[in-house]
Amino acid sequence: MSAVEQGRKEIRDVTAWRPRVPGVVEVFHAHYTAYAYPMHVHDAWTLLVVDDGAVRYDLDRHEHGTPHGTVTLLPPHVPHNGAPVTEAGFRKRVLYLDATVLDAGLVGAAVDGPDLRDPQLRREVGRLHATLARPGDEFEAESRLALVRERLQERLREHLRPGRRAGTVRRALPEGRPPAGRLRELLDERVAQGVTLAEAAALVHAHPAHLVRAFGAAFGIAPHQYLVSRRVDRARRLLLDGLPAGEVAAATGFYDQAHLTRHFKKLVGVAPGRYARTAVR
Repeated sequence: MSAVEQGRKEIRDVTAWRPRVPGVVEVFHAHYTAYAYPMHVHDAWTLLVVDDGAVRYDLDRHEHGTPHGTVTLLPPHVPHNGAPVTEAGFRKRVLYLDATVLDAGLVGAAVDGPDLRDPQLRREVGRLHATLARPGDEFEAESRLALVRERLQERLREHLRPGRRAGTVRRALPEGRPPAGRLRELLDERVAQGVTLAEAAALVHAHPAHLVRAFGAAFGIAPHQYLVSRRVDRARRLLLDGLPAGEVAAATGFYDQAHLTRHFKKLVGVAPGRYARTAVR
């Protein structure tokens, strides 16, 4: 790697916090240059706007992009990645919304059409971000979130198409393929304590190798990648709540702080300690 490439990788600005607003799990602002997200999942709806540059990403085995002016909505538990389109990178603002904020029946529509060209929605999302950055304006933020939620639901319902919805929902939700769905439910139940592959195979009555292949075929991500991304999600919230990184590692199923740091940097782009220090208090 050249010195220029190494320098580009170090140009990252990250700010994250957990507002006291029901439904908003986390606010995340970042500027990335050469950093690329590997395939991962979130347990929340990811509401994303890109202010500078553009992001290319894969969702449900289809390539997408975030041209200027769009609002991107990624559903819970559906694997995706992300990378900058140009060397200049991208600057983004993200709201992670509780899975209950939007109807689970809209997951298929979000998978089919995650990038929404909607100037009104874009303005409302921007106003919500501005309000969330001001402590003491929680009631206003709740009001703005209600407007954003309503608009998102309207747009997603427009995208519902009877022939395509069933297919995407089957891949996105546990009932898609019985062994894979049961394994995902098991991993969700044991995010911190984990499970061995042999134990999982015995519990869902499947051969270990078949179970791994079935999970990847159903959800587009390996079981271990799914579990690690769920653990990192949980670690993010605990770090923003003020828990020390060592305690966070133990609470989220990582072997030690170094193990947490390795996976956290891979998925978030910065180390846990730096991430916690950026939080808006």
